[in-house]
Amino acid sequence: MRIEITALLDQDVYTQKGVFVGRVDDVMLDPDVGEVNGLALGNVNKSFLDLKGRGIIIPYKGVTAVGDIIITKHFGTMPYNNDKKGK
Repeated sequence: MRIEITALLDQDVYTQKGVFVGRVDDVMLDPDVGEVNGLALGNVNKSFLDLKGRGIIIPYKGVTAVGDIIITKHFGTMPYNNDKKGK
């Protein structure tokens, strides 16, 4: 699936079952192959995910559709801290 990175930012992400997961804050790139490999989500649905951090990173290979919203299949997560100070 080819798409501009800017089209992913600020998109709402839902599972295939229609559950809101979060909103795309940032896009993770794999510099070795020049492809998107993950989406960093903020504004995460706390009733869907039990989080200790500020957000999550979902693997891009789980994304099944991109349009007005992003749809993803079931995924594993890892904590994501959207603190720009450390960058």
